[in-house]
Amino acid sequence: MDKFTIGMMATGAGVILIALRIQIGVALGIVSFFGIATILGWRPAWGMVTAIPFNFVGDWNLTAIPMFLLMGYIAFSAGLTAGLFQAMRVMLSWLPGGLAIASVAACAFLSAASGSSVAVSAAMARIATPEMLKYKYDPGLAAGVIASAGTLGSMIPPSLLMVLYGYFADVSIAKLFMAGFIPGIMSAFMFAAMIIIRVKLDPTLAPPVTEEFKPEERRAALADVWPLPILIISVLVGIFVGYFTPTEGAAVGAALAIVLAAIKGTLSWRVLQEASLSALSGTASIFMVVIGTVLLGKMMALTGVPEVISKWLLGMGGDQLTVVLMVVVLYLILGCFLDSISILLLTMPIIMPIARAVGADLIWFGIILVKLLEIGLVTPPVGLNVYVMKSALGSLIPLSTIFRGIAWFVVADMITLTLIVAFPWLALVLPSLMK
Repeated sequence: MDKFTIGMMATGAGVILIALRIQIGVALGIVSFFGIATILGWRPAWGMVTAIPFNFVGDWNLTAIPMFLLMGYIAFSAGLTAGLFQAMRVMLSWLPGGLAIASVAACAFLSAASGSSVAVSAAMARIATPEMLKYKYDPGLAAGVIASAGTLGSMIPPSLLMVLYGYFADVSIAKLFMAGFIPGIMSAFMFAAMIIIRVKLDPTLAPPVTEEFKPEERRAALADVWPLPILIISVLVGIFVGYFTPTEGAAVGAALAIVLAAIKGTLSWRVLQEASLSALSGTASIFMVVIGTVLLGKMMALTGVPEVISKWLLGMGGDQLTVVLMVVVLYLILGCFLDSISILLLTMPIIMPIARAVGADLIWFGIILVKLLEIGLVTPPVGLNVYVMKSALGSLIPLSTIFRGIAWFVVADMITLTLIVAFPWLALVLPSLMK
């Protein structure tokens, strides 16, 4: 049996195991081990299985993942984000669909503090959606806006997906963070514009909320969230101007979150314990998938499958736009069945050689992938953010209503994606200013 056939059979076996609901990291590890053993023998296979996970987990660059998670969980547990929706509501409720737009703005700020789309959606689902329902907002809009805007955590830095992409694509994580800033803000503005247009066309979707806030109420609302801008700006500006690397910035962010919580008077041993355990659990889950994917990449390199597919595509006249369109279709399909980290890591061993072969800018290409993964977080039948919303809301809103509500936001995301593909400078202008 030739190596290419072994690689294709292993890929097919991995897909079957994942379809059988075996944990993705375990499934990929199993097929990779047996694939390597078939090609090189049992001893080399055991050697790779024991050495690769140790070397990977010990990589300094990936310590950014637990540190960014810790920063986000401390911010949530210590209540640094608790008044964010109210602050955005004070400033934006006068707009058509103002509470929904305030939710988008709050999700954008939370994304910059967290880096986790799931955490943002879960937090905002309990805060903002009941408030919108109270003011007779359409249930689909009230749930759909949170599920969709929660995905901004993947694009607005710091982003765990960008850390993983940068590590495996061997590109600057700091430049990826800066590249995601304009597309992330643009996504938020696109959501807000879509809400305004829809509410203008159909005012019953979001009846006007006539709220008047006294100056002291406005000041109190804004004063309640002062630690969050300090945390976000300190980390991102420090990375942008080169004071510290993204890995160091993650540690600075976690330490600063602790200091800010102490200053605000919300720090306790319970907060530290909850945040630390959540960060450890999240890191372990991510690393399980990544280790399986690293082994898969080693196995794929031995079989030559990525090179064969790359040569086949290029032989058909594939250019940069063709590759991007191919990836768009692939990610939209996979997004219906897998979570974003699994999709990214599962496909990188195959698509990265192709992207390099057609001369694609890997920073720009990474932003396209992250945008596609954002869309995959809300597309049925396995839109992870939608199920997070359902879990947080219980029986308050049916699952079908949430999926109905995200449809218009997916359209807005596709427009944003088209602009990023058509105008690469949207992603590349800020990285070009870095040292």
